[in-house]
Amino acid sequence: MVDELAPRELAAPWDSNGLICGDPSWSVGHVLLAVDPVQDVVEDAVSRGADMIITHHPLYLRGTDSVRADDAKGHVVHTLIRRGIALLNAHTCLDAAHGGVADALADQVGLRDMVPLEPSAQDPQVGIGRVGQLERPVSLRDLAERVAAVLPDSAPGLLVGGCLEEEVETVAVSGGSGDSLLDAARRAGADVFVTADLRHHPASEHLEAGRPYLLCGTHWATEWVGLPPLARGLAQRAAARGWRLETEVSAVVTDPWALRVPTGCWRP
Repeated sequence: MVDELAPRELAAPWDSNGLICGDPSWSVGHVLLAVDPVQDVVEDAVSRGADMIITHHPLYLRGTDSVRADDAKGHVVHTLIRRGIALLNAHTCLDAAHGGVADALADQVGLRDMVPLEPSAQDPQVGIGRVGQLERPVSLRDLAERVAAVLPDSAPGLLVGGCLEEEVETVAVSGGSGDSLLDAARRAGADVFVTADLRHHPASEHLEAGRPYLLCGTHWATEWVGLPPLARGLAQRAAARGWRLETEVSAVVTDPWALRVPTGCWRP
């Protein structure tokens, strides 16, 4: 069912998607969804009695030659096996899919008439990112407040680059790292690009050339929004097949930053 909602042919060629740990013959009745396959998420699954975890990110993107229990990722594998919990991931295939991360983020921002920011070669109706229109123009400041309100909370919050009182209407979005899509957002005619993980030099040089302005959330928060639609989709497909399947989305914050402390005594 995951492949129906996030077809693997939409995945980037460098990516890893699919069953990571567990026996394909196991019965699954309770699934926990999360962004990251980390120990806190595994413990959350154990506490909820889940028998499968579906994460957005893979556990081993570049492979490994060891799953020692005293290694952080190895410890995840050993815990999963001991508890009889399967682990599966859907990464860039879920980013690109209909109803996936990109669509979910665009819906949260309030976009309409959406098209892919970078269409897939397999299906030009889907792809990485989305670009669309707000119902009516708003100031960059107001849009930033709207986006901040719909993203799950984490310590870094939301960074805003651009003229705060300028009106914006065309918005591009892409969950996760967005450096590589800055030019695509400009070519699409976006007034604002909502993404994450923007580095200093690419963001600074981009803004020197004008729009799109930038809203930079966290990698975790901008991708977490894709999990509730996936959970609903799995439950609906299971019910249509006459299967009993409980799906939950983990509330564990796996963003790496735990606290934001304001710096310096001088303020502009």
